[in-house]
Parts: sequence; C-alpha cells; structure tokens
Amino acid sequence: MNSIELNNLRHSTAHLLAAAIAELYPNAKNTIGPAIDNKFYYDFDFGEIKITENDFPKIEEKMHEIVKNWKSFEKHEVSVQEALEEFSKNEYKSELIKEFESQNQDITIYQSGNFRDLCKGGHIQNPDQEIKHFKLLNVAGAYWRGNENNKMLTRIYGTAFFTQEELDQYLNMLIEAEKRNHRKLGKELELFMFHETAPGMAYFLPKGVKVYNELVEYWRTEHEKYNYQEIFSPLLNKKELYEISGHWDHYRENMFLTQTEESETYALKPMNCPNAMVIYGTKTRSYKELPLKLGDTDALHRFEMSGTLNGLLRTREFRQDDAHIFITEDQIKESFIELFEITEKFYSVFGLNYTFRLGTRPESFMGDPNLWDVAEKNLKEILEESKIDFFILEGDGAFYGPKIDILMKDSLGREWQMGTIQLDFQLPRRFDLKYTDKDGLEKTPVVIHRVIYGSFERFIGIITEHFAGNFPVWLSPVQVKIIPISDKFEDYTKEIFQKIKNEKVRVEIDFRNETLGAKIRDAQNEKVPYMIIIGQKEVNEQTLTIRKNNSKEMETFSLNQFLEFIKDKIQSKSIKK
Repeated sequence: MNSIELNNLRHSTAHLLAAAIAELYPNAKNTIGPAIDNKFYYDFDFGEIKITENDFPKIEEKMHEIVKNWKSFEKHEVSVQEALEEFSKNEYKSELIKEFESQNQDITIYQSGNFRDLCKGGHIQNPDQEIKHFKLLNVAGAYWRGNENNKMLTRIYGTAFFTQEELDQYLNMLIEAEKRNHRKLGKELELFMFHETAPGMAYFLPKGVKVYNELVEYWRTEHEKYNYQEIFSPLLNKKELYEISGHWDHYRENMFLTQTEESETYALKPMNCPNAMVIYGTKTRSYKELPLKLGDTDALHRFEMSGTLNGLLRTREFRQDDAHIFITEDQIKESFIELFEITEKFYSVFGLNYTFRLGTRPESFMGDPNLWDVAEKNLKEILEESKIDFFILEGDGAFYGPKIDILMKDSLGREWQMGTIQLDFQLPRRFDLKYTDKDGLEKTPVVIHRVIYGSFERFIGIITEHFAGNFPVWLSPVQVKIIPISDKFEDYTKEIFQKIKNEKVRVEIDFRNETLGAKIRDAQNEKVPYMIIIGQKEVNEQTLTIRKNNSKEMETFSLNQFLEFIKDKIQSKSIKK
C-alpha cells in the first residue's frame, strides 16, 4: 500500500475514534483529527473528565463495535449556515467553518453510519472491511491550533494498518524506538539539551558540537569538490526582502517578527533563499559563471506552534546544509543528475536507504502556471530516466516551484523526510535576476533550492535513533577511551594519550578511582567505540589492549597498528567498527 492509501486509512480511523468518543462521552467536543507520519490523532475537549491510557480498551472496543455498521464515507456539501447550525454547540468546529468561509473554501461533511464530521476528505472506500487493525497509543496535552494562548485539549494518538502483521511489526518497532529516543540518548550521552527559556531551540553541549562539526566538515569538504562556494548572510532582514520573495504573503505566520524604534518591521531569517538571490544580484553575471552554487549553514528560525515541537525533530531554531544553484534552463538535467549523485554519496556513508517523492503545484502557488508545467515536466522526465524509486504527491510542491523530497528509512524501518530539491522559475523573476547569454542577450536564470541532510538538528536526532547512539567512529564525540588499571600506569597512559591526540583522534582518559569493570561499563554506556586497557603487561611489552564497545573480546595492538587501524576507520567514514 502506498502512503496516500495508508493516510486515508488512518484519517478514516481518526473519524472512528471521534465517533466512539461521541458515544462514550456525549459532552466531549471533537476538534481536528489528521493522519501524521505513521499515526493519526484526534484532539478533544473533555471538560473536567481526564482520559488516560487505561480508558483505551473500552474506547477500542466501542470503535470495533461501531465500524461494523460503517459501509462508506458519504460526502455532503453544505452551506456555511447549515454547517454552523449543525455544529452550533462546538465552538471549535464553528471557528473552522468561519475560517473556511473567509478563505472561500467549500464546506463538506462526511458521514459514516450515524456519525458526521466536518472534513475535507481523504478516506477509504469500505470502512467496515478495512478498518480492523488499529491501536490507540498514548494521550498528550495539545493547545487548540497549537497556540499556547488557547485551551489545552486532550490529544489521543493511534495508528492503523491494513493487516495485523503490519500493526504488530509497528508496535514492536515503537518499543525499540523508545529505547532509542533521541531526547533520552541526547541527555544520557551529553549531546544536547533543552531549556524552558528557549522552547524549540536546542543547547548543543561539547560532545554534540563534535557531531555537528563533523557533519558540517564532511558537507564542506565534499561540496568543494563540486565547486560550491560558501556564504553567510544576515539573520535579521527587513520585511521588504520577504515581500519581494513572496514569503511575506505565503509564510508570514511562521516567521518571528520584531520592530525597530523607527517602526520598521524585521524578521528572523526563516530560510536562506531570498538572501542568496540578493547575493546573485550584486553584479552582472555571465552564462560562463553558471552553474553558480552558493551554499550556507546559517541559523534559521521558524515559528512552529508549541504543540508541534518535538526534540530535535521539530524545532524553532535550526541549521540546514543549504544551497542555491543558479543555472540556465538547459543545465537543469545535468544539475539534478549531479544532485542525485551527491544524495547517494551522503546517504550511503550512513548506510541509509532512501526514495524520492515528487511534489507538484499546490493550490496556493506563485507565478506563471506555464512555467510550473515546464518545471514539473522536467522533474518527471529526470526522475524516470534516473531509475530511482519515486512517487508523486499532487499539490505538495513549494509555493514557488515543484520539489523532490528525500525519504529515508532508518534501522527500524521508519520513514523520515530529510532533504529536498526544488526547481524554481519564480524567485529569479521576482528579484529581476539576469545573466548575459552567449548570444549577448540578457536572460533569467533558473534556481535549484536544495538541502541534502535537511536540518542538521533533525538529522542528528534521526541518526542518534538510527544508530541507537552508537555513532560510526568518524562521528563519535569520543572515539577512544583510555582506561588504566591503576594510577601506577599514569605515565604510560599519558604518553599514549598524547600520541593518539596528536593524530587528531578524539581521545579521553578515565583516571577515576573506580574498578576496571565500572570504567568499562561506563565507557560502554557512553557509546565510546574503542577502549584501551593499560596494565603492567601493556607497559612491559609497550602494547595496547583494545576492547570494542559491546564486545568482551580483547585484541593486542602496537600503538602504530592501532593508529593505522582507527585512522582508516575515520578517514573512510566506515560505519563498521
């Protein structure tokens, strides 16, 4: 089953949950219930009633009972007045109806059995046959519309699959995923933390900075091979910049705004593309300069609703491995082929499998529809010729152009959206960008917006869970831990430490007054790839006893042998230890 069918199943199951709640708790008010990732949720106002996971069995039983009488989802188009009358006792639905009216959207109600809900659609055809394998997962608090100034609602999460086997696999994965939770591991491994004074913005600790810097350095080194040039640009910009780019009309609600004493409005930079356009436009360009590849890793800020924040996976401050590639139209194909090559290089180094998803023109788009058609046709042809697995999600493009999203599967089989590659004919026109072509005429470049990792913060969160904190050696904050058996081996320990450190290997000494077993256990818990045990034998023979993390086997190396071994692991970016 593809993701659209699964989303429809889960959205349909959210309706079923709301129907069960309506019967069990008649005074509860249902609000919204979308499908998200591998799950769905529905937010309810239960008044004074407190719902816990102990209530799930009776709710699930009621859901199984109700669905037997659901033969279909019937669509009913109604007027605003009819909708307001039907949901007159539900202020949440009334608010949505008035919002739809202000946006000139059609009002539709879907009915299954006796249950009717305000909904835009996206359902399965045979609910009584297809909604069988579902599970309610957990309860959480969520502000209405994600705004902390609104009432706190009760959010019930659940999931659904088309087979019991798929459901069981997912539930087992959740158990394993909790062990790998990046927020838990981030704290235990001293990688990063959060503080209530900066919601959605991470503090990276020294060890986490090591991971971040390694990712950036790999990005920087590899992209220089492809002739990318790195830039920095202002983090605070006047609103006029975003009026030109179109973000002021299409993205303002997601921006952090401030005013100066001159009453000028500024915004913290939510994306890098307008600034890249400004840099391109600072001088006359020739076709000989194209492709012009400008990359940056500036901090970005987006006003995500507090209810959506999720560790490093959804933040308000983040950095991207961003780049904007200015090209001629006849360079589109070769540029995308190169980007596919870069994608393969970057994901294979982590042992990650991925697919592509093509997002086409959304309802709220900017620019000439004919140029959109050209851009979408180009991307479809390039993807088909590349033989890379992809599917199309209609209406999922950026407001300025179609996009190819990179979907990655981790070691637990979970799918994550990572980077994105967007083809843009619109922003260069809005910024009046030009280049002089070989025929001497001025022409408008095309821009490719692209990130491969995506957000560095999100990527770190995902690979922390993917590797369960056991990072590949080249990425590990501490690559070697030296453990002397007693203080009398301090001189040899320090000598070995300095020689390893001189070779740019990240190394620490554990001089604590603890037993050898305790030191080894702590190093294992810290996920240090290699431990060097030093005792009398090692001093006498001028050797090192090496123990790998999560292994009881010991190997003897000379210092030069070990340095050669570990430097090869680091330089090759090997994921095997």
